[in-house]
Amino acid sequence: MQADYTTRNGIYERNGRFQVRIRVDGRSVSKTFTTKTDAEAYQRKVRSEIERGRWHDNQAAEATTVADALTRYKEEVARLKRGSRQEESVIGILLDEPIAKLSMARVRASDIASMVAGWVATDYAPATISRRVAVLRHLFEVARKRWGMEGLQNPVSSVELPKIRNARERRVSDTELEAICLAFVKSPAMPVLIRFAAETAMRRGEIAALRWREVDLVRRSVHVRSSKNGYPRDVPLSSRAVDVIGRWRQDNPLSTDTDSVFGIRPDSITQAFERVIERVAQSMPSVSGLRFHDLRHEATSRLARLLSVHELAKVTGHRELRMLMRYYHPTVEDLAAKLG
Repeated sequence: MQADYTTRNGIYERNGRFQVRIRVDGRSVSKTFTTKTDAEAYQRKVRSEIERGRWHDNQAAEATTVADALTRYKEEVARLKRGSRQEESVIGILLDEPIAKLSMARVRASDIASMVAGWVATDYAPATISRRVAVLRHLFEVARKRWGMEGLQNPVSSVELPKIRNARERRVSDTELEAICLAFVKSPAMPVLIRFAAETAMRRGEIAALRWREVDLVRRSVHVRSSKNGYPRDVPLSSRAVDVIGRWRQDNPLSTDTDSVFGIRPDSITQAFERVIERVAQSMPSVSGLRFHDLRHEATSRLARLLSVHELAKVTGHRELRMLMRYYHPTVEDLAAKLG
């Protein structure tokens, strides 16, 4: 085997490869190149960064593949989030991408852009692509801030994503709502839950998590302990919502304050709703394709006729008015009536 020998201060050649060795704060940092020119350029770059106080050890990022980082992220970060199941699903998709085999330090914006272009060509919705890239963006931030990869650049920052234009504007008529509710013959809770959702604009998970102790019929409000964005809020109740939930309370006199108001899991709500929509659509085709989340859109659209955007945000729990505008659809007649 050929022995090591120095070709230039701090650069060693072995079997045609060139290794740069630099001591920083009492420890050795090394990196190997296939050409002497690349080794010298790296040596100059590191020494310059050290002199300016801008150098960070990138060996951890070099030694960690994206797949390794995603696996660690899943265990340490994703599982602690609300909606972890969806994020874990995204991680599984990213692990199957070619980028997963690269080291964290080797990922470039062009790699991300190429992956995004592939998704666009496969007709994935912009919102779906955005969710996937958001996981990668957060992965690099976590690696940089928590896992000792301070010198790691976030390649996702400069990647342009397709604009999200898939916002639904599906409205639900009173006739459709009534037909859907009447179709639930075996589940007394679902018609009440649906009417309540159409009045309050609450999310599916918020409704499923609601306990009787959080319902105040005197103050006409319910308290949402934890929402999608992590912030609690108080939701005002219309007179119709009070009537719906009040009657349901009378029908369940043995329920305690700690009991679930509806006793249905979020996934069960979706499954029951989809089954009924499929059945009702046979005689009322207009409901075909209706989703449970469309009830939130309908309720918010109706509330928009009564409340300002800022007031509406307090009811729905939106932190950004930009996002709320997806739901805010006053007609031109509504706006004209406000002008007097």
